[in-house]
Amino acid sequence: MRNVKNIAIVGVGQMGKGIAQVCLMAGYNVILNDVQNTIIENAASYIENGLKKLEKKGQLHGELTAAYILEKLDTTTNLVDAVANADYIIEAIVEKVEIKQKVCKKALDNSPNHCVFASNTSSIRITDIAKTCSKSANVIGMHFFNPAPLMRLIEIIAGEQSSKEAINIGIEVGESLPCLRGDRYVPQVLKDRPGFIVNRVLAPGRIYSEYIYDLAHKQGIPWEQVDADITGPKEPMSRLVLADFVGRDVSFHTAEYYADTLSPDFAPGEFVRKQVAEGNLGAKTGRGFYDWSKGRPKPNLSKKAGIVNPMVYTAIGANEGCRVLEEGVCRSWKVIDEAILAGMNFPGPMKAATKEYRQMAKLLDKYSEKLKKQYLKPIELFKSGNFRRYE
Repeated sequence: MRNVKNIAIVGVGQMGKGIAQVCLMAGYNVILNDVQNTIIENAASYIENGLKKLEKKGQLHGELTAAYILEKLDTTTNLVDAVANADYIIEAIVEKVEIKQKVCKKALDNSPNHCVFASNTSSIRITDIAKTCSKSANVIGMHFFNPAPLMRLIEIIAGEQSSKEAINIGIEVGESLPCLRGDRYVPQVLKDRPGFIVNRVLAPGRIYSEYIYDLAHKQGIPWEQVDADITGPKEPMSRLVLADFVGRDVSFHTAEYYADTLSPDFAPGEFVRKQVAEGNLGAKTGRGFYDWSKGRPKPNLSKKAGIVNPMVYTAIGANEGCRVLEEGVCRSWKVIDEAILAGMNFPGPMKAATKEYRQMAKLLDKYSEKLKKQYLKPIELFKSGNFRRYE
């Protein structure tokens, strides 16, 4: 694997610990790094328990045992020590560009010259992360989806300065990582735009979601009923459980980032601001939309609130998919749909839009006025149906 043997995982919270587990399962030597011992200990415990469960189920590769795999695991709170012998670094820290820039610079300043720095950012441009780094050619994006052992998608993103070699190494590492639900899908993101492919296409749906959350909160509608409105029948994790799992603070910071880089219409809504202010950030704090004090919630989705029009989400996503195609982030609407299926376990919006784009465009005109969000207006590539040529 182009001499990639040692991988440092910088930031081992909810995402990082899952990434570390699949790197270990692939046979790499892995070192966990975070600012607090308790975070590292929790991650190591999560990994150990996860590997032992897989061993019992016979899901580890070949003759491997959990004990053998865990021998390749090391830990440290010292970033310089963590990257000293690293061939590859995966950063999974908070979604704040200034912090990522500092970690990127320090990590590459103290690692071997050949070391690749891969940020697991869900939305921030890789070019911005590499801006203060002296080895910007070594910086790429490697966007996993939660939880990493289960979700097939890994987006590999080239920043403006990323070398072809670094990108190729990132693709090879990504394809080498096992997934418990099928083969990895590792598309390359061709242009460094906020959100990349999947999160970018789904991002404007947040505008509608924020409207729904604020409405439900004001009207006292139970979150289970809202969850039932927005969760598909085959999704392994309900939408609001997933939102809690990812972290309400992550959603808040991402919305702020999109508001700065794409449109003020992405600004966080009143309810998510309330959640963040009160420290109800989801799984990590024990409460978000749901109570996590007794483990992962299992909401009853038998009753719907009836306040959500699912077609609005599809139309918003298809319209944004057309923006992604216009900007050259990828070249095919089929890649968009496949990436969303691999990363989110629900169908992408583009195939449906090839037949229903006219109705969807009218719907967007209506909702852009209703929500007073001009960003939701249909763009010409969508209204005309010409996006269908991007196969």
